[in-house]
Amino acid sequence: MKYRKLGKNGPELSIVGFGSWAIGGGGWASAWGEQDDQLSLDSVRAALDAGITFYDTAAVYGLGHSEEVIGKALKGDRDKVILATKCGLVWNEEKQVSKNGTYDSVIREAEASLRRLDTDYIDLYQMHWPDTDQHASAEETMRAMDKLVQDGKVRYVGVSNYNIPLLEQSLTVRHVDSLQPPYSILRPAIEKELLPYCLEKGIGVVGYSSLTSGLLSGNYTYDTKFDEGDWRSRNAAHTGEGLRKNVDRVEKLKEIAASFNITMPQLAIAYVLAHPALTSAIVGVRKPSHITSVLPALDVTLDEATLTEIRAIAASL
Repeated sequence: MKYRKLGKNGPELSIVGFGSWAIGGGGWASAWGEQDDQLSLDSVRAALDAGITFYDTAAVYGLGHSEEVIGKALKGDRDKVILATKCGLVWNEEKQVSKNGTYDSVIREAEASLRRLDTDYIDLYQMHWPDTDQHASAEETMRAMDKLVQDGKVRYVGVSNYNIPLLEQSLTVRHVDSLQPPYSILRPAIEKELLPYCLEKGIGVVGYSSLTSGLLSGNYTYDTKFDEGDWRSRNAAHTGEGLRKNVDRVEKLKEIAASFNITMPQLAIAYVLAHPALTSAIVGVRKPSHITSVLPALDVTLDEATLTEIRAIAASL
């Protein structure tokens, strides 16, 4: 395993991170369908054995269930890992999810996450989405995050799905240790401004959806269908004409992967990690092979000509 420092002040992370949205099961908007907890525990063990130290979850994944599973899985290895979770998405008794970045909510959510994770501290606490429901400012959210650090309940502070203006507002309160944006061959928009900004400010970047929710797995065809309980069954990129175009792109990308003697997912991870702003690429996991199969990507170096070719394919069609 290889490791990189998270921004200018953060800890060392494995450059592949364990993403745990799917192991929460179907609790949040029927996200991925049901998941077997024992398979999730086995997946964490496989990742630990491979040297992966970065584990990313969120309160809303499975409405708390993902945190509970991750906490149980890491209980005997807590001091060996960087445990990250997120706040800012809350739910009511009817399981309806809304955004809330207010000071009191962030503090309250952290306490709940600590209980579910069965830990005394959170290594990296992240605001999941900008608050567009309660309209709490980025500064208010960051003041709560800073209070959690002062109280020893959180060690490092991050945000997810923020743009540059929101990062600038957050930085008026305290340093932001990390940004978690979607980033992949098929979603390269942040390369233009956001990633250079993070490099300049010393903000680490942990990219999620490196395989674009399976599109870069190389397993999809024009006829691929998703279960009704899977959010991808309602997503334009995974259905209809969007799926057809993405399958065509991936067929071209497979030729590049073959020239390096690697798989399509390994090429996708190698591409993301090639950017100097990236600290770690988060890989969504439902079973052990999802994490172990991408690890050969860590030994792949893509030259600039190859990166340019990949970008051209992604922009085609």
